[in-house]
Amino acid sequence: MKIFVLLSRFPYPLEKGDKLRAYHQIKELSKHHEIILCALSDEKVDQASIDKLSEYCAQIEVVRLYKFMIYLNVIRSLLFSGQSIQVAYFYNKKAHRRIDQLIEKHKPDHIYCQLIRVTEYVRNWKKIPKTLDYMDALARGMERRVEEAPFYLKWFLKTETTRLKRYEHFIFEEFDHLTIISEQDRNLIVNIRNDSMVVVPNGVDYGTYQFKELPKQFDLIFTGNMAYPPNVDSVVYLVNDIMPLAWEKLPDINLVIVGAKPSPKVQKLRSDKVIVTGWVEDISEYYAKSKVFVAPMQIGTGLQNKLLEAMAMKRPCITSRLANNALHAEPNKSVLIGENPKDYANHIVQLLQNQELYNSIALNGYNFVKENYTWEGSTSVLEKVITST
Repeated sequence: MKIFVLLSRFPYPLEKGDKLRAYHQIKELSKHHEIILCALSDEKVDQASIDKLSEYCAQIEVVRLYKFMIYLNVIRSLLFSGQSIQVAYFYNKKAHRRIDQLIEKHKPDHIYCQLIRVTEYVRNWKKIPKTLDYMDALARGMERRVEEAPFYLKWFLKTETTRLKRYEHFIFEEFDHLTIISEQDRNLIVNIRNDSMVVVPNGVDYGTYQFKELPKQFDLIFTGNMAYPPNVDSVVYLVNDIMPLAWEKLPDINLVIVGAKPSPKVQKLRSDKVIVTGWVEDISEYYAKSKVFVAPMQIGTGLQNKLLEAMAMKRPCITSRLANNALHAEPNKSVLIGENPKDYANHIVQLLQNQELYNSIALNGYNFVKENYTWEGSTSVLEKVITST
């Protein structure tokens, strides 16, 4: 089949979850199908990134979105249209005309969209079968951020939550097929037919994230896009609430926070025991140099790629019930679950002091992720959805 893939961002480099998911899905789908990639971008895409995707795509089109028009659309949305900011940010009439031209030119057998951000561009193409990957429950993720947000952002977040819920419900009927990353996220989509959505989880690049023995420089590690609010919230909670309790028993342990674009809140966490790296070329090196992975996620939705990667590298993982609801690892066997700062601190101390427990959680987590999360397996589910019409 000829598949037209429409994305809200160019899927390389792999510093964000939506890029990671799109990149590996394109890579797997390209084994049996012709991929026409169309990616929106609010910044210039370097040639090296385009070359990387050229290995898997018959044609690549980057449609630029310029900041002036983006901000104008957002203001219009806030004051006049009532449209979701997520959708307004990524919509542009000139871009719409270009995408229509590309679809006319390539005449794809199927259109595959990632995230509701891009759906306005193709929802009126009725004669071509379409699949929308919601990826995760964006509205519910936004709603979870309201309580902890500063007062001046609460109105905005509440408004966007309402608009996102309305749009998630509306766009549901405009696509032939719908996919999402986890059962937990599927249940959070407000639609009476949400059980018809197909769960397509993420996988792990086992070529990159494979166990290797390196000298340990860090006791604890957290990874992710460090401008993403759920990640920021998580590391602030980790450093300010959990680590003081762990330091009472193990005063010399350190933590490394690895990921692109650390926000000012994250940068303020730096100390002699907390290392903030910013962007690194190879995160797997940091997993290998660390002992324990800790992800006390309190807000957000979706499946945490960071947990899959850490497990694949045989790092014992501690996380929240919220994050594990999407992962489905067995608590106290493949993963340890924290309910409060004391729980997390106790788990950290136990793993660092009890080698038998450390080895058991690490090995069970590794076996669990290898059995349940591969890009080949998850994309085969997506492929069946796409080729069913």
